[in-house]
Amino acid sequence: MMTRRITQLLIGLALYGISLAIFIRAGLGLDPWDVFHQGVATKTGFSIGVVVIAVSFIVLLLWIPLRQMPGIGTVANAVLVGLFADLGLWLIPAVSHLGGQIAMLAGAVILNGIASACYIGARLGPGARDGLMTGLVRRTGWSVRLVRTGIEVTVLAVGLLLGGSVGVGTVVYALAIGPIVQVLLPRFMVPEPVPAPGSDPGRETATTEAAPAA
Repeated sequence: MMTRRITQLLIGLALYGISLAIFIRAGLGLDPWDVFHQGVATKTGFSIGVVVIAVSFIVLLLWIPLRQMPGIGTVANAVLVGLFADLGLWLIPAVSHLGGQIAMLAGAVILNGIASACYIGARLGPGARDGLMTGLVRRTGWSVRLVRTGIEVTVLAVGLLLGGSVGVGTVVYALAIGPIVQVLLPRFMVPEPVPAPGSDPGRETATTEAAPAA
């Protein structure tokens, strides 16, 4: 079971990074966090992959006062998405034809949804940015919608000021990614372990509940 979870996690994170590269090559706008990443990359001269990795570890520092604990998937997410984003940008050429851009945008959204369901379904820990959201929800008592909207509006605004790409792709991503992940997640969710005959159910339940949520 663990082999499947780790394999699924790694595949999901690799595809997530590639989907980011396709978004960028489509040139029609990015999701809020990647608008921010692209804006920072534009201002600093670093590759977007390096920026994604750096921001991930900075966000993880914000977990400390929130008393969030990272999982294996959290650390892997912080490193691999940025690496595969840079690899994807190296491999995938930009397109200037509108039809090609639309096709790339659609492909990027679908691939991102598959990747998200894949790594979340592995249940090995949330990404740094999702963990920030859930930590704030737990510590403040505010709703997930309020916290997530507040974070994403903030990073979108800062990214736009820094020169990140906002466009129709930003809107398409915001509207489409939730439903796509909702449909696909049950297909990728690794089932909870079944207690062995004669085992202590209470002990098994406690162990399961202690596992990090994706």
